[in-house]
Amino acid sequence: MPDESKGINPKLITAFVSSTRNVLSMMVGVESEIGKPALKTESKPCYDVSGIVGFSGEVAGSVVISFHEEAALSIVEAFCGERIEVDNPDFADAIGELSNMIAGNAKKDFGLEASIGIPSVIIGPEHTLARLSDVPCIAIPCSSEVGNFSVEVNIKQVSKVTV
Repeated sequence: MPDESKGINPKLITAFVSSTRNVLSMMVGVESEIGKPALKTESKPCYDVSGIVGFSGEVAGSVVISFHEEAALSIVEAFCGERIEVDNPDFADAIGELSNMIAGNAKKDFGLEASIGIPSVIIGPEHTLARLSDVPCIAIPCSSEVGNFSVEVNIKQVSKVTV
């Protein structure tokens, strides 16, 4: 069995870069600049609004789309066509749906059997996330005309399960 604790397959990171750019451009009309991916060692997301999507199958772990609150408000407004405040349940639904689209679009480029879970959304400063401990978390910094956000990838390729 291959050692799965060495790191993240670069193809998985590339899939998230492409997916993030495509989803925001096509679904929200926001062009984004993608920064250089870097190792993330702390468990706090980069920003205050986080959409989290889990992976299972030949890919295990999660991706967190973490937005600066003002960026999240602007992106949700562009996505929904109207201003929706953070305390409105539709705000969390929109962040969850955008996170789901980014994860789903990336998944199709993995070339692996993978399933995604129902997105969870956490809103508020100073939240922490439990991550896989045997694989690094890679943070992909992003900027746009509406503000900054980050895609935090903590996934690993795992062996096919045989029955």
